[in-house]
Amino acid sequence: MIHLALIGCGGMSRTHRARFAALAHRLQVTATVDIELERAQKAASALGAPIATRHVQEALPHCDAVLIALPHHLHHPVGMECLAAGKHVLMEKPLANTERQCLDLIEEAERQGVVLMVAYCMRFHPLTLRMKELIDAKTYGKTFHVSIWTEQYTHYGEGSWAHRAETLGGGQFFSHGCHYVDILLHYLGNPVEGAHMGTNFGTPWMEREGTSDAFIKFESGAVGYHGGTWGAKGTRLGYAFHAQATEGMLEADFYKGRLTLIRGGKEEELLQVEDSSKYTDRETAHFLDCIERRERPITDGPRSLQGLRVIWRMYEAERNKTVADLRGLGLEQPWRVTEKRGK
Repeated sequence: MIHLALIGCGGMSRTHRARFAALAHRLQVTATVDIELERAQKAASALGAPIATRHVQEALPHCDAVLIALPHHLHHPVGMECLAAGKHVLMEKPLANTERQCLDLIEEAERQGVVLMVAYCMRFHPLTLRMKELIDAKTYGKTFHVSIWTEQYTHYGEGSWAHRAETLGGGQFFSHGCHYVDILLHYLGNPVEGAHMGTNFGTPWMEREGTSDAFIKFESGAVGYHGGTWGAKGTRLGYAFHAQATEGMLEADFYKGRLTLIRGGKEEELLQVEDSSKYTDRETAHFLDCIERRERPITDGPRSLQGLRVIWRMYEAERNKTVADLRGLGLEQPWRVTEKRGK
C-alpha cells in the first residue's frame, strides 16, 4: 500500500479525487495540503485522509509519494522540497515554468532515486492509445497530418494566477497546449521546425494568449497542428484528434467517446467508450507501477522537458517573427545538453 499526500486542494484537485476510489486496494491518501486549511480539511474528509494541513513539511513524514496540483509557479519549489525528502512525485502539468527549474527537478529526482512523473492524462485515454496503435501499425497507411482541436471556455476569477504570464508560465499554449505537443511528439516522432501564433483577442482576461495555433513539421515529413482556445462560447470541433493517413482519416471525438475511421464517404466505428472521464485512475496506476517496479514513467521529466522546449522555442520564434528550429528535441533524443533558449 502506497501512502500519498495530495498537495493543492483547489479546483484541479477535485478532478483528481475520482482516481483514488478505483485504486483503494493500492493507494491510501494519508494527508491533504492547502494554503486554505478549510479546503484541505474538506478534501481530507472526502478522501478519508487522517491529516489536513497548510504546510507541506507537516505532510511529508506521513507519505511515500505526493500528487502536486498547485499553480504552475509553485511546482518547482514544492516539487524540490518533496523530492529532497525522498518522496515520489506525480506533478500536474506542466513540469515547471522554466528550463532551469525543470532540470532542477529532474536532477533531484535522479539524486534521490525516486519517480518523477508528469500528469499528461491524455496519454492514458483509450481513444488516444488506440489511435497511437493504428498510426504505428500503419493500419490505414502512412499518417501525414495530425490535428488536435481543443475549444473551450476557461475564465478563472478576477486576479487569478492563471491569467498572468509569470505565474502561468506563458499563456494557453504553454498551460494547456503542452498536453497536445506531448501527444504530437508521441504520435509523429522527432520535430524539425514549427511556428506558433497566439492572441488574447477574445480572451482579454489573459495576459498572454488565450487562443493559439501551433504547427510542427516532423522528420517523416508529417505535419502536426494544435488549435486551442479558452474563449469558445460554442464549438463544433469540441475536443477531437484527426489523423489523416493515406488510406483514410481517424477521428477521436472525446466528447462522444468514439474513435471513427472515415474514408470514401463512409464511417466505421472502431472504438466506443462510455466513460467520459480523463482516465486519471490509469495515469495514477502507471505512477504506482513505476514506484513498485522501479521503472521510468512514459511521461517522465526528460520527455516532458523536451515537449516544453518545443513550446519555448516556438514562443521565441513568434517573438522574432521567424520559424522555430526544433531539431534535437525529439522525445528519445539527448536532453541533458541543449542550447538554452526560451527561458
